[in-house]
Amino acid sequence: MPMVDAHIHFWDPTKNYYPWLNDLPLIPFRYGDYSRICRPYLPNDYKRDAGEHNVVKTVYIEAEWNPSDPLGEMTYIALLREKTGWPNVAVGQAWLDRSDRELVLERLSQFDFVRGLRHKPRYNPGPGLATPGSMVDPHWVEGFALLSQYGLRFDLQTPWWHLHEACVLADKFPETSIILLHSGLPADRSPEGILGWKSAMTEFSKRSNVTVKISGIGLPGQPWTVVNNRDIVLTIIDLFGPDRCMFGSNFPVDSLCGNLDEIFNGYKIITESLGDEIQKKLFHDNAVRIYDIR
Repeated sequence: MPMVDAHIHFWDPTKNYYPWLNDLPLIPFRYGDYSRICRPYLPNDYKRDAGEHNVVKTVYIEAEWNPSDPLGEMTYIALLREKTGWPNVAVGQAWLDRSDRELVLERLSQFDFVRGLRHKPRYNPGPGLATPGSMVDPHWVEGFALLSQYGLRFDLQTPWWHLHEACVLADKFPETSIILLHSGLPADRSPEGILGWKSAMTEFSKRSNVTVKISGIGLPGQPWTVVNNRDIVLTIIDLFGPDRCMFGSNFPVDSLCGNLDEIFNGYKIITESLGDEIQKKLFHDNAVRIYDIR
């Protein structure tokens, strides 16, 4: 089965500066100690990890490159594409609340392989806490409003307890495609946590301009298993429908939870009862359409 990996990272921290990979001490991270991925990871490394899985296209997501030089990352990715053919398309870095946001968006849109941007809004550490995330900052929203002007999608990474803010954005800017990353971050698998996550995802799914990337669902200190993740995957597909979901590996980050064969086979096992046509959409066709991969 031809596959599109809709969420990958390539990097070389020996040549380029990524604060979270280069600086010590390492920052707190949801998967715990990530020191073993603070090394070069390039297309040949990915192809080795993918093994016999037929990954034919890839979507690169910005890797928190030096924020003082957001356009340098896409220049690097352009050279990587010339050398290796991958990634096919990319999502760049831009800071929607910075004074240079419009210039960065304009320059990003001039790369013919860039499809959108990711800017992780500031978020609260848990539901019900008072500190507002930046999606409610009027200045940030003004930056978001520029995306449609440059034909850019928005890759949204935020925990599920901020999805009510994302619903407001989706309603206010229906012409902008919002792609929710990492399944809304359902890290709390307690009955209460799952109930909150499912409620937020249900409301978010009602917006026609949103899609979801099934990715990044590993659990800290636990192996990636079908048992742990089946209900998460099938709930997302049920809520959003098989035309608005796609799979991403989040490699090499999710190598902290399992190898690529375990993750890809897990997704295939979980969805095998849905049939070949739906699997083809989930593993290939939807990503090609949503990210306009040519």
